Amino acid sequence: MTTNTARERLINAAVEAFAEKGFAATTTRDIASRAGMSPAAVYVHHDSKESLLFTVSLDGHRSALAVINRAAASSSDPVDRLRTMVYDFSLWHADNSRVGRIVQYEYHALTPEHRAEVATLRRSIERTMQDALADGVDQGVLDVTDIPGTAFSLLSLGVDLVRWFEPGGSRSGHDLATLHADLAIRMTAARAAPAQPSA
Repeated sequence: MTTNTARERLINAAVEAFAEKGFAATTTRDIASRAGMSPAAVYVHHDSKESLLFTVSLDGHRSALAVINRAAASSSDPVDRLRTMVYDFSLWHADNSRVGRIVQYEYHALTPEHRAEVATLRRSIERTMQDALADGVDQGVLDVTDIPGTAFSLLSLGVDLVRWFEPGGSRSGHDLATLHADLAIRMTAARAAPAQPSA
């Protein structure tokens, strides 16, 4: 078994166990069993169960940040850009709902140092959304008075999916991401001033 394969199996086993049982109820032995490894072999790659959780959380947040950064660079039109950002961010959370559920619900199980590192990635995601909104306001095509609050609210549309979304349900990830993107534009698009009656 190669090191990369062993690591991938271990991370996948940790995601499966944390999603099914929660971090507190999961043991290192349980993770090792799911990965087809001995408990001792786990410590070759991670020195604790929390270290595994941190890796899952770090990988998840880096992936989500990459998604929203790519979306932010996808268009120079602020409205199209915002639509793509909200759609892609929501779709990522639908497609990765198990990982998303773990990193949201088990955040406080991380050590203070690890929480701080993850929080830095969260702030980067929020800043990317804030910058997109600010650009749209500057160009006069978005109407947003509270940019930090609006950015947080739009991102929360996607993040909240991990709380209840299950693949194969009545609505697909694409359907929900499309709805979120449409809602984002309705919430933020500047309205044209009504025409003044002629004298």
